Order: sequence, then C-alpha cells, then structure tokens
Amino acid sequence: MNVKKKIISLLIFLSVFGFLSCGKDRKKQLLSDIPQTDLMKFPANFLWGTSTAAEQMEETPDSDWGKFIQDAYKNKRFETSGVGIAKAGHIHNLGNYTKEEILKKTNHNQMYKEDFEMAKNMKHNAYRFSIAWDRIFPRANMREPDREAILYYKNLIASMKANGLFPLLTLFHFSSPAWFWEEKDGKVGWERDDALQQYEKFLRVIVENFGADIEHWCTLNEPMVFILGGYMEGVFPPLQKRKEIPEIIPVMSRLLHMHALSRKIIKESDAKLGKKSIIGFTMHTRAFEPYRNYAPLDRIIADKVEQAFIWDFIDATKTGILQVTNTDYKEEIPGLKDSLDYLGINYYGRYYIKSNILTPAKFETLFADPESKKEIVNDLGWEAYPLGFSYILSKAYEKYKLPIYVLESGTADKEDNDVKRQANLVTHIAEIWNLNNSKKADIRGYIHWSLIDNFEWAEGFEAKFGLVKVDYHNNYKRIPRPSAKLYTEIIEKGISKQMLETYSKDYR
Repeated sequence: MNVKKKIISLLIFLSVFGFLSCGKDRKKQLLSDIPQTDLMKFPANFLWGTSTAAEQMEETPDSDWGKFIQDAYKNKRFETSGVGIAKAGHIHNLGNYTKEEILKKTNHNQMYKEDFEMAKNMKHNAYRFSIAWDRIFPRANMREPDREAILYYKNLIASMKANGLFPLLTLFHFSSPAWFWEEKDGKVGWERDDALQQYEKFLRVIVENFGADIEHWCTLNEPMVFILGGYMEGVFPPLQKRKEIPEIIPVMSRLLHMHALSRKIIKESDAKLGKKSIIGFTMHTRAFEPYRNYAPLDRIIADKVEQAFIWDFIDATKTGILQVTNTDYKEEIPGLKDSLDYLGINYYGRYYIKSNILTPAKFETLFADPESKKEIVNDLGWEAYPLGFSYILSKAYEKYKLPIYVLESGTADKEDNDVKRQANLVTHIAEIWNLNNSKKADIRGYIHWSLIDNFEWAEGFEAKFGLVKVDYHNNYKRIPRPSAKLYTEIIEKGISKQMLETYSKDYR
C-alpha cells in the first residue's frame, strides 16, 4: 500500500473511531465493582426514611389533580398505552376503586399517627412530605388560609417529630389548587402573570406557621417530570401537548423564579427565628444510555437528553442563568446563582435512547432492552440499574460539589414477598456507601419511595412502591412487606458481605 493510501486509511479509521466514541456509551455491568468488606456501615447522622407527597396520600378534592381524578372517574378514562406508559387524560384502572377510596387515597388524614409510629418502629429517623397548597387555599381570593388545614399540618408535623422523624418539607410536588388553572389574561397556572404572587401568598403562610419546625426545605420536586408530563405528554394537569422545546421554556423559567423566591423568603424567616435551614430541590434522574453502542446518533442523543432533562435546570442554579440545550435561550434570573445548599436526587433506573437517522428528532425512549435476558424489570417495565445510580450521584457531585440527599429511590413491586424491592434496596444503598467510602460523593441521606403504597399519578393505585402494602378495600389496612424489615436491618446494622452477595447475585 502506498503512503497516500495509508494516510487515507488512517484518516478513515480515526474518523470512525472518533465518531463511535462520542456521546454516551451503554454499559454491560449492572452493578459497580464494590470493594470486598465485611460490613458497609453508615454514620450515625445519616438520614434514613421514606418519601411521600400530599397529593398521593391525602384528601385533595380542590387540587388540579383532584379535579382531573374526578373527571377521569366520571368519564371512565382508565386506559394506558402500554405497561408503564400513561395515556393522555386517563388514570390506570381507576374504575377498580370506589369514590370514597379515590377521595381518601391512603386514608393518611386519619391514619398518620399510626403511619409515623410504624416508621419509628422501623428505625427511620426522617420523613419527607409535602403540604397541599389547595388545602391551605382551596378557593381563589381567600384572605386567610383554611384554619382546619393549618391545624392538620401542625398536628402532622408534631406527630412525626414525636416519633423521632426529622421533617423534610417539599413545597411543590406536582399539584396546585384547581383555581390556579383558571384563565387570567389568556394564561393559566405557572404562566399567569400573578403566578409568583399567588405562590408567595401560600409560601408566607407555610413559613409563618411551620417555619420554626422545618430545617430542610425542598422547593421543587422533579420539575422536568412535571413539565414533560403536564406540557408535552398531556398525562399530568394541565394536560397539554406542546410540540417544541421553546414552548416549555416559560414554565422552566417560572419554576426557577419560584425557587429563588422561596429561598429568599425562607432565609428572611430564618433570620427572624435565629435558625439556619438548608434549601434545595430534587431532580428526577435516569441513566440515559444508547440502545446501540455502534449507532453514533444513539450515543449523541443520549448525551443531549441527559443534559436537557437533568443538568440544564441544575446548571441554572449554579450560574444564575437559564440556558436550554439545543436552543439559543439565555435568561439571567435574580437570586438564582448559587441558590442550592444541597442537591436532591431521585433515581429510578436506566432509559435507552434509540434513534432513527432519517428522523433524528423523533427518537424512541425504551424503559428496558426487550431482547435482554439479564435485565431486572419492575411492574412498570423499568429496568433496575444500580451502576447508573452511582454514575448520576458521582457526576452530580463532580459538577456541583454540593451535599446530596437521595430523596426518592425505589421500585414498583406488587408482590407480598417483594424480592425485587429487597434487591433494589440493598444494591442501591451499597452504591451510596461505595461512593461515600471512596470520597467520590458526599451523600447524607437515603429517603426511600415510599413508606406505603399510594396514588401514583397516571398509574393510579396500580403501581405499588410501598415498603408497606395498603389494602384499599379492607379499611386501608397496613401490611409491612419483607423489604420493610430488610430496610430496618440495613439502618441498624449496615450491609453485610453476605447480604450484598445474596441480593446482588441477579445483577452480576
């Protein structure tokens, strides 16, 4: 071969190699290479607990979700588009439940003392919850908050603290009052001109009545899930289907303004009370990987999707400037720069990106590999992927150097002997220990989703995420699953070598 041909061949090789090494790659391992140790023990001040949300646990008939549930029930919209795939305007199998059961959700309103005592007996030391805005202000233009709602939440917080549960309060967990979505000047919800003013009214009531008891604030739960579900897929209120990314940027911007406003007001309250809170929010994360490592477009799009879905929003709180991937949008938001004291991470597994070179903007997102015999999938078809958990946590720490709290992680497993949830607990908590032990992250708490089975948004009551089973048709009886006992053992003793070997065997 002459010199010219050799050079051309080399250039072709380097070009192909470079193209194939760009973007994300798909890993074969499911679990990190965790060092052999007899016992993975956590520090005494590590937070252990469970996560919930008012809309999923309590009676909220005056919320946007409350009205959506009532309408779906009335008009018998109970379908899905497939396993774990919501259908716009529908709530899965809602017709299997009575009106009373749908209203009461888990009956937590009446049973919270029992629930907190149960958590205490399981050795939990923390509890994440939210306060329903629609219960505080069920009607528009109320001058004063609903006093019964204030008393309820005062008693709720007092009860969790009496049971040794450190309260972690979430301010916005997807739902808001139905009146907030009434059109005003051609806009609804978070895009209304008075949205921040209305939210501030709610926030000041929360800070005034509960601020002395709260030191850990989560301003937003999974903002990109809220935007994707509510504004693009039409499966969350406001049930819209916007087609282009620029059409959702106003909502991203408004939620970041809301976060900055929340921080300002909470800090002002802390100064008056002589206390110091930590303020952050929590992001829904997935390990986005290419379905085919050999397909450059899969790899590139997986990288772009991860940036847009996870990091754009957090990046804005570091720089103070919202910049959105694949757009030229740039907005400086007052009070936003360096506005996180901690970062919350919610993690539920891996998603695969499968592209089509003819229509690159219309890629597929797969919950699992349909051709794989090794993957472990839950009742919603989501793949369990502890290695991805480690990737997300370590990258988050590398990017932001903030303390991290895992504010949600778990799996849908309806079985009474919930072996998938048990394995999920052990393997994911082992990943946390490994990162802390190797100093690759600073993770200060694991808050499992969830304490009990509850209302799971468009999945209705069908997806079972609880350490504790709820028998909705038998007076909401609580029945702890084996995972509840296993979690207690981890909290008390740590993860032994034998425990890890037992529960990780299917991941190796």
